[in-house]
Amino acid sequence: MQAIHSEKAPAAIGPYSQAIDSMAGIVFVSGQLPIDPSTGAFPEGGVKDQTRQSLLNARAILQAAGLDLKNVVKTTVFLADMADFAAMNEVYAQFFDAPYPARSAVAVKTLPKGAMVEIECIAAR
Repeated sequence: MQAIHSEKAPAAIGPYSQAIDSMAGIVFVSGQLPIDPSTGAFPEGGVKDQTRQSLLNARAILQAAGLDLKNVVKTTVFLADMADFAAMNEVYAQFFDAPYPARSAVAVKTLPKGAMVEIECIAAR
């Protein structure tokens, strides 16, 4: 396996890689918090802005692997509050075209750094 890293996405905040290329045609992108890599902070605003930033981070990492969001086959969206599902979904829909990737969306008690959303994905070459 090979680690993937992009300076256009926030650095890992623990002992993990931004992404791993399995070398078998599959790339696993770690959960992306909505951290703006240029400021190190969450974007101002609510879950829509945080969803956008999480997906921009995932896209930057995929691009470092020579892929894009069109290669994504599965995402998992972690929400701090399921009441934010519709707002998250509105922004999420702007990043993907049919056929849409498979997706799970789950509410969790808390996310790192108090984020409202975190998104991970799996992409295929």
